[in-house]
Amino acid sequence: FDFCQAEGKKRPSENLGQVLFGERIEPSPYRFTFNKKDTCKSVCTKTYDTTKPEDKQKLDFLKKSMLLNYQHHWIVDNMPVTWCYDVEDGQRFCNPGFPIGCYITEDGRPKDACVINSEFHEKDTFYIFNHVDIKIYYHVVENEALGARLVAAKLEPKSYKHTHPDNPDCSGVPMDISNKANGEVKIAYTYSVSFEEEKSIRWASRWDYILESMPHTHIQWFSIMNSLVIVLFLSGMVAMIMLRTLHKDIARYNQMDSTEDAQEEFGWKLVHGDIFRPPRKGMLLSVFLGSGTQILIMTFVTLFFACLGFLSPANRGALMTCAVVLWVLLGTPAGYVAARFYKSFGGEKWKTNVLLTSFLCPGIVFADFFIMNLILWGEGSSAAIPFGTLVAILALWFCISVPLTFIGAYFGFKKNAIEHPVRTNQIPRQIPEQSFYTKPLPGIIMGGILPFGCIFIQLFFILNSIWSHQMYYMFGFLFLVFIILVITCSEATILLCYFHLCAEDYHWQWRSFLTSGFTAVYFLIYAIHYFFSKLQITGTASTILYFGYTMIMVLIFFLFTG
Repeated sequence: FDFCQAEGKKRPSENLGQVLFGERIEPSPYRFTFNKKDTCKSVCTKTYDTTKPEDKQKLDFLKKSMLLNYQHHWIVDNMPVTWCYDVEDGQRFCNPGFPIGCYITEDGRPKDACVINSEFHEKDTFYIFNHVDIKIYYHVVENEALGARLVAAKLEPKSYKHTHPDNPDCSGVPMDISNKANGEVKIAYTYSVSFEEEKSIRWASRWDYILESMPHTHIQWFSIMNSLVIVLFLSGMVAMIMLRTLHKDIARYNQMDSTEDAQEEFGWKLVHGDIFRPPRKGMLLSVFLGSGTQILIMTFVTLFFACLGFLSPANRGALMTCAVVLWVLLGTPAGYVAARFYKSFGGEKWKTNVLLTSFLCPGIVFADFFIMNLILWGEGSSAAIPFGTLVAILALWFCISVPLTFIGAYFGFKKNAIEHPVRTNQIPRQIPEQSFYTKPLPGIIMGGILPFGCIFIQLFFILNSIWSHQMYYMFGFLFLVFIILVITCSEATILLCYFHLCAEDYHWQWRSFLTSGFTAVYFLIYAIHYFFSKLQITGTASTILYFGYTMIMVLIFFLFTG
């Protein structure tokens, strides 16, 4: 964007999570001294001669960024510098970034941030925020010799056309760049900084003012209530089936034992000789179950830590780092679960099973991720992951995750196969004609609706925090929704499984995996809807990136729900 650059300063180092999320922190040319008030200090002046093609290109790029409402994100002492402004109902909204500038349309309508100042009124003109008033709040620590701690940083973006850029006075008309401007355009960047003591904010709670101004909590409670109603309804259904129907069935069987006419079985009892017949493609199912277990435990532990406050937004990138490290360390349960199921399906090729468990799902995710990274490299984006980090991730996968999967699989194959309570018949039974709702496809499609109903409000906030740079901090809610989702998935699947067993269809293994796994398809549809309704993404590369990363999330979610 051709703003002022800091000369000769080292870039701060980032952790794994930040690198993966594409967060890069750059040093800044704005220099402050604690408790020293500065007014109207010059940072640098940029001159654009529109007759030169490279200057014109830079200026056009700057204009395009103002049109698309690009934001600066500044950090002071690991805190976002916020821009607070009044919104309706007398509330103040604190934005953790502030816009580069804004645009007044040809018919004189102010767009985005141009509404803050009535002096912005020229038609078809860009106004660049080239001056910032920064206010840093601190509180003095009384009992220690530490001095003071910074508790908040706020700024006001201003626009001034400095008549003498070398000796700026920060007053006068705003810095306007007409869309049709020719000749020379000079932009002088300046800042003022002041310090103020703030006794009421403790250092530990200094993030609160940013989080309070995100008005979402009542929606959250509504969504939790909504989800709990679904869970109660499902639990009621399951309990009713378990108690009433099974109780009645079992009572009837016990009665039959006393009389001698136990020949006529009915419903789910008819398929007892086929219920444990190994499923088709048992290898793939066992691999999916292994990877799913790995993701399930990873999500649970990550969210649990996030609830305890270890992974707050203040620890940048901590959430992603934690998830990746846990995923790598949880190779053992994946190998173990896959091996146990594969053995109980009567599988013999244990080597193939272990290799697929350690390479199939992670391999798909990594390949997708790598292609996305190639696109970022090609576009010259700062979010592209350096080669070293890619090698590090591969090393984590091959040197830690894979051996752990082998260890898990070894113990899984050493144990005896899962004992089945009934013997499987030699000859498979004929499956009668099914009614519409016990056929595989309608059942699977119905199964995904209820779990998706529990999570779609949370999903909106999560997608916002990923794509629209809003902070996500409601991990308590998320943990609750996670538990509800797990319960809903299992109960919906039990219900539908019972219905098709009553209809004498005994292929339950894949169907139970896909019934709740179909939630991921609804997630994909929602992500597509979000893309078209909420995001103003233009350009092929950006679109491919959005859907590439979405596919990774969908795959992980599919394995997790299944």
